[in-house]
Amino acid sequence: MRKPIPNNNNKNAKAKQRANLTFRMNILFFSIFLLFSILIFRLGYLQIVKGEDYVRKLEEKEEVRVNTSVPRGRIYDRYGRILVDNQPENAITYTKLPTTKRDEMLEVAKDLAQLIDMPTNRVTYRDKQDFWILNNNEAAKEKVTDKEMQEFRKANENIEESEVDKEYNRRILERITDEELAQLTDFDLEVLAIYREMTSGYNLSPQIIKSENVTDAEFALVSERLSELPGVNTTTDWKRVRLASLAVLGRTTTPSKGIPKSKLNYYLAREYSRNDRVGESYFEAEYEELLQGEKSVVKNLTNKKGEVVETITTYAGEPGKDLVTTLDMELQQEADRIVEKYLLQMKASGGASLLDRAFYVMMDPNTGEILSMVGKKIEYDEETRERYMIDYSYGAFTTAYEAGSAVKAATVLTAYQEGVISPGTVLVDQPILLAGTQPKSSVFNRGGAIAMNDVRALEQSSNSYMFQLAIKMGGANYYRNMGLRLKDDTLQRMRNGYAQFGLGVETGIDLPGEMTGYQGVMDTPGKMLDLAIGQFDTYTPLQLAQYISTIANGGYRIQPRLLKEIRNPSSDGEKLGTLVEEVQPKILNRISNTDAEIAQVKEGLRRVYVGSYGSARSKFYDTPYTAAGKTGTAEVVYYGPQKERYGTEVLSLIHVGFAPYENPEVAYAVVIPWATTNHNRYTSYNNYIAREVLDAYFALKEKRATDGKLTNTVEQDILPALSKDILDEDEEEEKVNE
Repeated sequence: MRKPIPNNNNKNAKAKQRANLTFRMNILFFSIFLLFSILIFRLGYLQIVKGEDYVRKLEEKEEVRVNTSVPRGRIYDRYGRILVDNQPENAITYTKLPTTKRDEMLEVAKDLAQLIDMPTNRVTYRDKQDFWILNNNEAAKEKVTDKEMQEFRKANENIEESEVDKEYNRRILERITDEELAQLTDFDLEVLAIYREMTSGYNLSPQIIKSENVTDAEFALVSERLSELPGVNTTTDWKRVRLASLAVLGRTTTPSKGIPKSKLNYYLAREYSRNDRVGESYFEAEYEELLQGEKSVVKNLTNKKGEVVETITTYAGEPGKDLVTTLDMELQQEADRIVEKYLLQMKASGGASLLDRAFYVMMDPNTGEILSMVGKKIEYDEETRERYMIDYSYGAFTTAYEAGSAVKAATVLTAYQEGVISPGTVLVDQPILLAGTQPKSSVFNRGGAIAMNDVRALEQSSNSYMFQLAIKMGGANYYRNMGLRLKDDTLQRMRNGYAQFGLGVETGIDLPGEMTGYQGVMDTPGKMLDLAIGQFDTYTPLQLAQYISTIANGGYRIQPRLLKEIRNPSSDGEKLGTLVEEVQPKILNRISNTDAEIAQVKEGLRRVYVGSYGSARSKFYDTPYTAAGKTGTAEVVYYGPQKERYGTEVLSLIHVGFAPYENPEVAYAVVIPWATTNHNRYTSYNNYIAREVLDAYFALKEKRATDGKLTNTVEQDILPALSKDILDEDEEEEKVNE
């Protein structure tokens, strides 16, 4: 039998494979040995060489930054009169440590509740439920069995454990009865009110427990027992008080309200505490970052257990910047009185059932500084139906109305821009009769034909002249019974022209919440004619003041503003602090008109006051100063708060003007919406208000020139408030909550 021949190639391949495997295993074992050797060497190095250093570091104190409150900046008028101030008040705070346990906080809350009277009006139903669980933990657990939660897990496969916990807590809360919550005593609720404030703060950050109406007795009792109340401290908080009722100054939140939820993340990112006072509206909100100031910073030095062993102040903090407004409060007070007087007179007259408000705005046309912003509104007590007056100054830029003939100067200047007329162009004032429509005419000319130029058209307030300008801007010339076919872009071009003056666009006022007005829907070409006489789109009183300012100063639209100066806090309480910044005027745009065109329109506005056809002649022909302006009576449909009266035809009264005519110092707007439903009775209350406030301005100017206080200075005395009434924002907040 033949023996098989050995295959040497197979033997060699297997031998090589075994040799490679052995080599790789040796490398792996050596690598593991090397890594363990390095690890052992490193551990030895840390323990033997660096051990003492690390132990020393663990025993060192940890530095933590903590913010405490400082006074907000004061607010003054342009002459240094205090408008908004701070009033110190006792406060009780609590600082939670990283090592503080919930039970420890609850014990402190119970001890504190025996020393102070804590309001419970902020305690919610959910707070009561959580507090019941905290005090009845075992009873709460018995409300949900393990078996039903296991069934919940089976019914919801692959559910995360965090969701199971949420469902478990939800079921407990759902099963707590009202009877069980009713067992909470008045003392329990006070403890709860204190406890909820304690838990709302951050570690090592003082949280105000109570700062509103802390009595001297409470303050003393807590101060005496601070050693027995871990984390509790007595300090000073600053309550905001307004010394002027002007609503545009805005409000701050109270500590009980704290940061608004809508801006919580915004302020927390800027190192605010949850119950800090922050600007809630208007001027206070707009300049929050300047008014808030820089909080003091202390080091809480803690040991490795998280216990505070020492506190060091590293920065004493700085009160907020003081802000000087552009407002003249003496003028504001006079304007308030005048507007309120005539509003009440009008309300007492016939046809004024829809009248409830009136506005007045005066600004410097050269700088945009708001000197006076008046808004008065009549409201009724829901229970007694008694009438009372509120400050509605913010309505001057948050509400809009048809302006009537007051906008005709903008119509003429826009027509110049479009090249359809030039200064001195004569047109025939006549009833405008379009095919299939009723005649549209000027009030003074229902059936005749009067040739007039642009100046007289403004003086006599010719509707017909403005209608024809709108037709010309649409690419046509008027003839009797014509069909109105205008270029498609006519409406937009006219609105663009008005926007150059600030009509229908944001004025840029340094206050939040500005409204631009309502633009009507052009469903028929004839409404283009209504736009030309101010009876279609709506404008705010502030827009009207900016519009007339633009004409007064020679064509520059200036941004209106309330902030005049930023100053450091006063060092002595007698003079304003050092000047940080004086706000400069901001030009938004220059209208597309020549100086000659602007001068032509200004002449027309001057004749409104002194010309033989002027609609305001009876009130302005005898002024000791020169002035110019334009009146307006808008025939509108009511859309105010009385919804059952929607659709009622009503008249609104408007007046815009500036003075002195040759070198304007002030520009102003009067708006009285829904003044009367009696279209047959002409009223001039808009002209009365315009004249009397303007008289007051020049009287004050003369008085200050005599007293040597015509302008504010860098070193300026702090003047007391005009009114002795103090508007306590904390008390106002309590009334709102009630």
